[in-house]
Amino acid sequence: MNVSDFDYELPPELIAQEPLDDRTGSRLLVLGRESGTIEHRAFADLPSLLRAGDLLVLNDTKVLPARLRARKPSGGAVQILLLEPEDPGTPASAWRCLLHASKPPAAGARLAVGPGFDVVVLGRRDDGWSVRLEGDGEPASLLERYGEMPLPPYVRREAGDERSPRDRERYQTVYARRSGAVAAPTAGLHFSSALLDVLRGEGIGTAFLTLHVGIGTFLPVRVERVEEHRMHAETFDLPEATAEAIAGTRRSGGRVVAVGTTVARTLEARATEGGNVAPGSGRCDLFLRPGSV
Repeated sequence: MNVSDFDYELPPELIAQEPLDDRTGSRLLVLGRESGTIEHRAFADLPSLLRAGDLLVLNDTKVLPARLRARKPSGGAVQILLLEPEDPGTPASAWRCLLHASKPPAAGARLAVGPGFDVVVLGRRDDGWSVRLEGDGEPASLLERYGEMPLPPYVRREAGDERSPRDRERYQTVYARRSGAVAAPTAGLHFSSALLDVLRGEGIGTAFLTLHVGIGTFLPVRVERVEEHRMHAETFDLPEATAEAIAGTRRSGGRVVAVGTTVARTLEARATEGGNVAPGSGRCDLFLRPGSV
């Protein structure tokens, strides 16, 4: 199967540059698996498409303000997108990143982000760079102070854009709680707290797992054949309570609904016999493609 089989035309003028005021006001495409019918609905209609006893599984990862604008000692501009700590699970000062500049900086270069905050270039590495954060405070507090949300490249924002403060709220699910992603699990962006309350009131359950979206979201597919593409591993955690909720839902005849590809990939990676999942944590590099499940 060729990557080009998935090409389609998307006119730039049809790409939204800011979200709707109401998260649930987006459109929802409903495909009838058995009938093959297609319906155009609103996301707010979701409760009517589910039934009591169903279970929604959501990704509670939280997006880091991981995009930094820096300056070389010469004054040249550098854009940095932090991807993940070099040693996940420890206090992060060394990071993998993507870096864009008119001329690549040399190893050892010190890039100024803000007062008391520099990024030191450690060198190139596969699919990016390695850098160290140095500043007055913990990395998390420095990112909160100076970082910007890592919006997709098709959403345009210039330095100082007045929409940036709102991006911090809207490029985040309402149930985000575990920091570590560099992109949002976008299917979940359409849920509001009110809609989740309606779903629970209708007897539709919710359960959570974590998959921190990483570098694979930003890197292009460089092979011609889909089967040759290598997925980058991402950190996940599937709690015991979620595995038990899925097993209980299946026993009672309910449907388990994965909200987005990050959830589907994690569940498939931890799938066991009988349609259940094994709890656990680690790194997931499962690549779901036609015919793989």
